[in-house]
Amino acid sequence: MTASLQLPRRSFLAKAALGLAAAQLGAMTPAFAQTTGTGSAARLEPLKSIEAGSLRIGYYEAGPADGAAVILLHGWPYDIHMFADVAPRLAAAGFRVVVPYLRGYGTTRFLSADTPRNGQQSAVAVDIVALMDALKIPTATVAGCDWGARTACIMAALWPERVKALVSVSGYLIGSQQAGKNPLAPEAELQWWYQYYFATERGRAGYEKNRHDFARLIWQLASPKWNFDAATFERSAVAFENPDHVAITVHNYRWRLGLADGEAKYQALEDRLAKAPVIGVPTITLEGDANGAPHPDPSAYAKKFSGRYEHRLVAGGIGHNLPQEAPQAFAKAVVDVARG
Repeated sequence: MTASLQLPRRSFLAKAALGLAAAQLGAMTPAFAQTTGTGSAARLEPLKSIEAGSLRIGYYEAGPADGAAVILLHGWPYDIHMFADVAPRLAAAGFRVVVPYLRGYGTTRFLSADTPRNGQQSAVAVDIVALMDALKIPTATVAGCDWGARTACIMAALWPERVKALVSVSGYLIGSQQAGKNPLAPEAELQWWYQYYFATERGRAGYEKNRHDFARLIWQLASPKWNFDAATFERSAVAFENPDHVAITVHNYRWRLGLADGEAKYQALEDRLAKAPVIGVPTITLEGDANGAPHPDPSAYAKKFSGRYEHRLVAGGIGHNLPQEAPQAFAKAVVDVARG
């Protein structure tokens, strides 16, 4: 179920468009030729790969080649199967759907051993723009959760000419090292326990040794009402065996706290992001009613979106991994914003 909060300063979609999108999604089934299995057992395969920027990016693609492009971006510690039941729905609706592994996940690899294993926010966004260039995608609707939502927001803020529309779980997630210096309330700091763990060498070693159990614990804490089975978790856990996964994860969280440097070539982008730029592309933000991960209140970021905008609360015990826990609601948001 979704409850829609319409902001008083604008109206997002015409009723006719909403009705059409709802009818289209209602007719969709959860599995198509591009997937193996159904429901939580579905796998996004076969995978493709392409050189883009400093990476050879592994990705899944579905839908017509001439369809309007949608790029789905996963977070940590998840993988492309966050969208196992979203991608088929969108492909069936006529979209060209691309689901890449982020740097440090799955089959994505660095082209050079000398490239810094950098997890800072702008570097991840540059990767996805490079992927769009490699795939000859001029514009796309970009949708994501967790790291993927942050990446999608950054792309919409810095390269609005490449982003037709945006779907972001937990809203506006662009940050900066300066903002990361500000202490939070004790309850909020407690939710970021793993960030402080990764700040230590003990934490790095612990994640290297226990990444499987660590990720499963995060899944449980972030989505306390999601009863995922072992097969669902194991399907994603394979992606964490990427040789750069620990380095990228640890650098990401250390960089946020100012404990690790970024690369100089990204500094101009970070300077722009540090100003918390307003996003002007059409946007739908989503939040689960049982999100156990750190996340801002929707009222805190509503004014960061200056274009057509809507926030939807997804009810029913939905946690942090909203695309996987509520795939129909997520897919519907993509259809609505892309065709609005």
